[in-house]
Amino acid sequence: MAILRTRVQLAAITLLTLLALCMSWPAHAARLKDLADVEGVRGNQLFGFGVVVGLNGTGDGNGAQFTQKSVANMLEKLGIRLDPKDIKVKNIAAVMVTSTLPAFVRPGTKIDVTLSSLGDAKSLQGGTLLFTTLKGADGNVYAVAQGAVSVGGFAVEGGGDAAQKNHPTVGLIAQGATVERGIPFDLFQSKRIRIVLREPDFTTVTRAVAGINTFLGRPVAAALDAASVEVPLVEELGHDPIGLVAKLENISIDQDVGARVVVNERTGTIIMGESVSIGRVALAHGNLNIAIRSETQVSQPNALGEGQTQVVTNSDVAVAEENRRLGVIGGHVTLGEIVNALNAVGATPRDLISIFQALKKAGALQAELVIM
Repeated sequence: MAILRTRVQLAAITLLTLLALCMSWPAHAARLKDLADVEGVRGNQLFGFGVVVGLNGTGDGNGAQFTQKSVANMLEKLGIRLDPKDIKVKNIAAVMVTSTLPAFVRPGTKIDVTLSSLGDAKSLQGGTLLFTTLKGADGNVYAVAQGAVSVGGFAVEGGGDAAQKNHPTVGLIAQGATVERGIPFDLFQSKRIRIVLREPDFTTVTRAVAGINTFLGRPVAAALDAASVEVPLVEELGHDPIGLVAKLENISIDQDVGARVVVNERTGTIIMGESVSIGRVALAHGNLNIAIRSETQVSQPNALGEGQTQVVTNSDVAVAEENRRLGVIGGHVTLGEIVNALNAVGATPRDLISIFQALKKAGALQAELVIM
């Protein structure tokens, strides 16, 4: 028990030390392209229904009627008419094929596709996707997919034993789809460039406007809201809009990050931003240690007795709570001082989660608490 407790405390100290080191690193400005996107430059989702053949008995069972019917329809187009009930699909699997059509893509471009089993197939390993059309949200066909499926896992059975690694019912075909139609879009038709921040913030968008106007040498850019900056393509700015975007996205901007504490209760991970502060509070923390020991004993009757064998379990439960005095922490301190104070309390990552939740409830944590 003592060794385990020591290891937990060492892990907590290591985590808090790393947080303190992160706090001491100087903040650097980021490029605008790393903080924002140009409005209109986005991908579009594609999907389609396909059939994978060539499986080694790991396909859909006979209960997947949609697989039987889809194969029957496909064969009928090839001049072969069969009753769907007569088709065995253990080597065939119905899949949903998904992909993303990148912005500015042209016909003939190759894109990756992902296949996900739709029925009760056990594995897509070794299969081949037959010709599948991929449609967009408007119902139009934008790409066609076909090829051998690559699965990053396996599933085997034999003699009543089974083994599985990763997800063999999801596969990938690298460069497996060919774009047949691009999405027509004139990025500069409105004679303006709109830049949208990925994390809306009034301070950051104001700095972005100032940086763009300083680069252009005149007050042209304007903020529309906490996330959008608009640059009109006036006079010589409209001569080379592509080059203008390339120059604007390399402008350095100091991103303003709000005070935030992110905790993951499943893994015990805690991340704190450098702007986090704690109001002056009194904190008491005690570790509760519970040890349970069980011993099983067998009571047997005499050889000529008529009694029955009895199993008796003796349990011993010991509970001890470590005494801790109230300690005053907080009062507009830095992240390093917060780390040192919590480290002095002897809190583990699991304990820190409870401490931060209590501080938030008390109104002393001057930051947003995000629990994952």
